[in-house]
Amino acid sequence: MNRTTHLLLLVTLAALLPPTVTSRAQESTKAWAPFEYLLGDWVGEGGGQPGQGSGGFAFLPDLQDHILVRKNHAAYPATKDRPASTHDDLMVVYRDSENAPPRAIYFDSEGHVIHYSVMASADHKTIEFISEALPSNPRYRLTYRMTGGDALILKFEIAPPAKPDAFSTYIEAKAKRK
Repeated sequence: MNRTTHLLLLVTLAALLPPTVTSRAQESTKAWAPFEYLLGDWVGEGGGQPGQGSGGFAFLPDLQDHILVRKNHAAYPATKDRPASTHDDLMVVYRDSENAPPRAIYFDSEGHVIHYSVMASADHKTIEFISEALPSNPRYRLTYRMTGGDALILKFEIAPPAKPDAFSTYIEAKAKRK
């Protein structure tokens, strides 16, 4: 077999092979495009004064870009009414199938587990995580809104079981990219 025939055979075989890990990762990364501005490490703005927490979070791709993982840590100083405390949580953003909309599951150090549907605005500047309305559970909404290249506002809201669309702000914070 001469060199030209050998190269032609290799090219033909390569075309028959399944996509490479690299091309799968590129496809997966494109699927996470609405989340691109969230990727990285973020630190909350605030001073940790009484009643104010401090902390940060990271949104990072994992499992060869097939999921996004958010880890969050917040520390709350003691006040005259309560002792100091911390809050840690983990959220995994995933797709049930390649063309399915994103979903998320959330776990925290208080024992909460929340299942979210995820929606991105058309301009990719807002991402909203919203839980299902269930008759016996509160409903939750977590929103990230980009305010600049390295800044965002996040808002966590809760609605009572009897009024699943009557959200009240529980936490609103600003964060800057580290």
